[in-house]
Amino acid sequence: MASSKTVLSVIAATVLLTSLLWKLTSSSSSSSAESIDFIKKTISSNKIAIFSKSYCPYCRRAKAVFKELKQVPYVVELDERADGPNIQDALSELIGRRTVPQVFVNGKYIGGSDDTVAAYESGELAKLLGLEVRHKDDL
Repeated sequence: MASSKTVLSVIAATVLLTSLLWKLTSSSSSSSAESIDFIKKTISSNKIAIFSKSYCPYCRRAKAVFKELKQVPYVVELDERADGPNIQDALSELIGRRTVPQVFVNGKYIGGSDDTVAAYESGELAKLLGLEVRHKDDL
């Protein structure tokens, strides 16, 4: 039979583990809520918001579209922020995609790199930005 000392050690370890798990879970929930708030404020406060990673070629491609349109987006480089992984998880919760870039124009979700390029090529992006729509012949 186990000694009372062993039983107390197991109980203490169980309580400690439960406490740690609870802290991790509640901390994750609050950081998720903070990240979601940050994302929503970023989108609503900026004409163009891009959630990006500085080394990502698809992100560079999406940012280049706005440079071509002579527009300056507000860019959140997730790899340069301590809370970047939390923001990326929150993006996944909000829009169902965890990949980058994620582009928003005037509060509207555009999508990733391919979606942004397609919106540019179709003229939809220029319309959303209130720019004169150029025909493909003009390019």
